Amino acid sequence: MSQNELLKNEGQNNEEETFTENVPKKGPLNFIIGSLTSFSLCIFSYLISNNIAIYFSTHKPTNSSEIVEKISSSISTLIIGLSFLLTFSFAFIGVGLFIVFIRSFFVKKS
Repeated sequence: MSQNELLKNEGQNNEEETFTENVPKKGPLNFIIGSLTSFSLCIFSYLISNNIAIYFSTHKPTNSSEIVEKISSSISTLIIGLSFLLTFSFAFIGVGLFIVFIRSFFVKKS
């Protein structure tokens, strides 16, 4: 390698080191705020998902074609499933962040 390439590589390493030095460390406060935010979004999406499920259960598709009824039933099932998947995802993220919050008190800082 030429000397210019070596200097370029050294410059990139220095930039990476200064970038990692400037990034602040995440503390327990960040974890608990993230966990509470995720739990609040979980509750909000649960309420919406529950309303979606109630709406689709009270408004059955009324079509003369069997194919159209199957398609509309599939789409409503897909929408209900995705909304509850969103609820589960927020709950799972909230639990994970809460575990990291608890763990942050037991880890030694170096």
